[in-house]
Amino acid sequence: MLETISVWIAGGLTLCIFSFLYGDNPIYKFAEHLYVGFSAAYWLIYVWHFTIKQMVINPIVAGESGAWLLIIPLFFGVIMLSRWLPERYSWISRWSIAFTVGIGAGMVIIGQVQGYILPQLKATLLPLATGSWKTNIDNFFIVIGTVTTLTYFYFSRREKSTMSKFSRIGTAFIMIAFGAAFGYTVMARISLLIGRMSFLFGNWFRIVKPL
Repeated sequence: MLETISVWIAGGLTLCIFSFLYGDNPIYKFAEHLYVGFSAAYWLIYVWHFTIKQMVINPIVAGESGAWLLIIPLFFGVIMLSRWLPERYSWISRWSIAFTVGIGAGMVIIGQVQGYILPQLKATLLPLATGSWKTNIDNFFIVIGTVTTLTYFYFSRREKSTMSKFSRIGTAFIMIAFGAAFGYTVMARISLLIGRMSFLFGNWFRIVKPL
């Protein structure tokens, strides 16, 4: 019985979201606000139970070694809530925001350099003579595409210089990359649509066999 009710609720909300195809309407807004509300409530409970309670409160209450250091992040978390106070007190939250943004920027820079930029550079330095003509062609296009694309972003060049011709080739590679990325995005969205249609006509209406 509970499973049947869940399927009907999920199917009804799916149709509410699909109603946006006919334009913005109260039914769609209801489903949208319901989704946002449930998501906010879920993450609030998740953060309280798995982050604040288990990683901060429980160690301090249990008196674990070095638990007093947890007072520092707890303090910054509390003063971030001062954004809700009047303007003459809300500036205190800037300390927490600046601390969070600084740490986040440092972690992102290190992660991008070690996990993306350096491996990308390593994957671009390829030999053009490998003994296999197929591999040679692949490596040639990768090297030419990388060099010409970087040339396109060299904005201080002269428009009629030789470098501008290479930048046009780089533009073609950029458009091909954007087209492939867009096609992948469309394919992923169609896959999600197929999943929802399979749920509606399979699990809910039981017209077809569910995937």
